Amino acid sequence: MAVKIDTVVDLYVPSKIQRSLLLLFSLAWMADAAGVMMMTFTLGGISAEWHLSTFQSSTIASLTFVGMLLGAIGAGFILDLVGRKFAMNLFLAFTILFTFIDGFSPSPFFFGIFRFLSGIGYGGLMPSVNAYLSESTAIKIRGRYLVLLESSWAVGSILIGLYAVTSGSGWRSVYYSILVASLIFIPFLRIKESPRYVFLKRGKKGLEELLGIHLKEEIETIEKSVVPVKALLGKRYFKSTLLVWSSWFVISFIYYGLFTWLPKIFSTTGIAQINALWFTFFIFLAQLPGYLSAAYFIEKIGRKPSLIIFFAGTAISSLIFSSVTNTYTFIIAGLVTSFFCMGVWGLIYAYTPELFPTSFRGSANGSAGMMARIAGIIAPYFVAAFFGTNVLHALIWFSILAFLMAILAAFLGKETKLENIE
Repeated sequence: MAVKIDTVVDLYVPSKIQRSLLLLFSLAWMADAAGVMMMTFTLGGISAEWHLSTFQSSTIASLTFVGMLLGAIGAGFILDLVGRKFAMNLFLAFTILFTFIDGFSPSPFFFGIFRFLSGIGYGGLMPSVNAYLSESTAIKIRGRYLVLLESSWAVGSILIGLYAVTSGSGWRSVYYSILVASLIFIPFLRIKESPRYVFLKRGKKGLEELLGIHLKEEIETIEKSVVPVKALLGKRYFKSTLLVWSSWFVISFIYYGLFTWLPKIFSTTGIAQINALWFTFFIFLAQLPGYLSAAYFIEKIGRKPSLIIFFAGTAISSLIFSSVTNTYTFIIAGLVTSFFCMGVWGLIYAYTPELFPTSFRGSANGSAGMMARIAGIIAPYFVAAFFGTNVLHALIWFSILAFLMAILAAFLGKETKLENIE
């Protein structure tokens, strides 16, 4: 009797290796987060040095996401055609190299160019790592591991935020700091290809060579798709695709719309600039418990109900955030919004690869990332448009979108807890 490739991973990929992959990929995720979220803590300094308008500042912020959009699109094709390992190394190189070079930018034009190129790395690295880890972990821990991977985003954001508000060395030093992180990624060069991808491309013999063992079991073939886009939009996967694309778009729109401008949002309420940076940092801290709670609930109650709850929590907290006036309640509302928002991120990152088969999982992850990047491009302009009136009104729209997503998840979501992935 043939067994599924999930069973092979469960039996023959040691737990120690799975833990090592989680640790190494989490470090890469931290570097990605630090690179993306540098903009939150440096945009004020950049705008001041080059005397940029709000529109110009929004354009620079959006260029990151234009690059991430291209990276996400490219990742889908590279992951499925060339492999997970090559894609990870390529996009990690873009992430580190161009973030570092950005610190030397002599003008807004060059900063934007290098920011765009580093964005290609940010946008491509995440779906690459996500696809690899989902294919290399045991079914009983896969959801938790993927959320824990995503939780390292909060750690990277917190660390870069702490450095930015305490270093006193100016915005350029924040970009130079990525070079230190590059030294810990040497082990990436030794990573082997994903076992599921090897089986898809080279069959049982290739899988045996990868694992260094002889497999007595016959393995069920993996569904192949010649045209990934057609498969994503086909009848069998359309509901899942619609849910995933809309979820990624909405949560990215909320997250980057809020966090790109958070220091300035605080400043518009009368809070001093240095305090605004510190308050932003504290709100970043709430991301970590949001992720960790999602890691608990995703295996405790399942993917679908967890996603509904955290989207609803994002909707309610965003609405409260938009209406409070007292400084302390304002910060508390921001903390709660950050908690639920990042819980959604963790859940959707774990949920997405479980909804699609190996043959176009990379394309599914990449297309989901593409939707997130489109939202990231739009979000800074959307929030900036409210600075002339009341910026907190943007949060009302965030609340409406999150509430609609909770409803959509209830109707389109399907439970994948403890299920084999193809």
